[in-house]
Amino acid sequence: NSSLLNTNLRLGSPSLKIFSKSQKTFMKLKRAEKTEDGTSITLHWEDGFQSRFHAQWLRYNSLDPKTRSQHNGQRLISLLDIPQDIFLEEEEIQPDGSLRLVFSHDGHETLFPGKWLREHVYDQSKIREKGWCDEAITLWDGQFEASSTLMPYSKISSEPQSQAAWLRMVRDYGFALTEGVPLHNGAVTELVKLFGFVRETEYGRWFEVRSEANPINLAYTNQGLQGHTDNPYRDPVPTLQLLACLENEAEGGESILIDGFKIVQILKEEDPEAFRLLSEYCARFEFTGKKGVFLKSKRPVIELKPDGELACVRFNNRSTAPLTDVPYEKVQEYLCAYRRLMEMVENPEFQVRFRLNPGALLILDNTRVLHARSSFSSAGSRWLQGCYADRDGLLSTLEALEQKIALDPSK
Repeated sequence: NSSLLNTNLRLGSPSLKIFSKSQKTFMKLKRAEKTEDGTSITLHWEDGFQSRFHAQWLRYNSLDPKTRSQHNGQRLISLLDIPQDIFLEEEEIQPDGSLRLVFSHDGHETLFPGKWLREHVYDQSKIREKGWCDEAITLWDGQFEASSTLMPYSKISSEPQSQAAWLRMVRDYGFALTEGVPLHNGAVTELVKLFGFVRETEYGRWFEVRSEANPINLAYTNQGLQGHTDNPYRDPVPTLQLLACLENEAEGGESILIDGFKIVQILKEEDPEAFRLLSEYCARFEFTGKKGVFLKSKRPVIELKPDGELACVRFNNRSTAPLTDVPYEKVQEYLCAYRRLMEMVENPEFQVRFRLNPGALLILDNTRVLHARSSFSSAGSRWLQGCYADRDGLLSTLEALEQKIALDPSK
């Protein structure tokens, strides 16, 4: 049994298998056929896959030194530098499977790796129902074992393979656990250095989570807390939250996690109209718990990207402001939809529970995973420290690690 988690959870062993675009096995390019006017080209791979590319797109995205800085990869030309009627004059598959192209107007010649072209295919239908999730995301419910995301801090901080595996779990599951974190003030921020930077707020570079006599936030009491995402009154919200346990002698105080994307998917299937209302109309959130601070935002509870991808769940009953952006005729329906979502948040079927003990740390995706806690006794101490960070830094570090390991698996 792990010292981190309740004994009713079995300690899992997360896989160290690396999965990234850079390591997928692609078939080589087999044939290339440009159209009669040369404005586009159809590529055929050995596995039978084929895709079309426009000449203008190919010239704009060329990888050669005249088009891209070989130092930082940034583009050196503008779309305005490319004639709108540009076309391909020559095409040739090289022995290594790369594609050589020669463009009209100035005879510019460039090479595209076949693997790069396969990774950047856009000739495919991407019409999906609203609320779809990225293929990397793995949805879960109350049957998921939190311990399967556990990785010792000593490994995360010293082994690139382990660090990549742990960061990947944050990407895929929306959270991960570690243990063996140093027990001193601000240690939670030291872990952030492994992948990014602390996002400082009026709570400070890090904040204390323990009972206070006159708390500015209900989190600083021994009351139970409903599942929620943090700081929905900010725009943008902190995308990652970390919580490290320094002391925990109190009875109760279980940590609870809910996969917000999972319950939204179920809501969409069971009640499409509720999903539509919560994603199309804005809610409002406010925080005024500290002198000189008045934070407010207007965003939907379920936020979608323009192509319908599920981007963010904002749910925080304590910070929800009066609803003013829903038409009068729709308010009752909207509140029913909100009630249904709240019932799902409260449903134990979707909750993963565990106990954080000293030296344990939880990191979660604050745009996806709701967190809660059960009430705890005031007889023993319970002291956590938390901080915020941003997901883009974590994903950047993960991609860099995966590319490094792909080049040298022994690292």
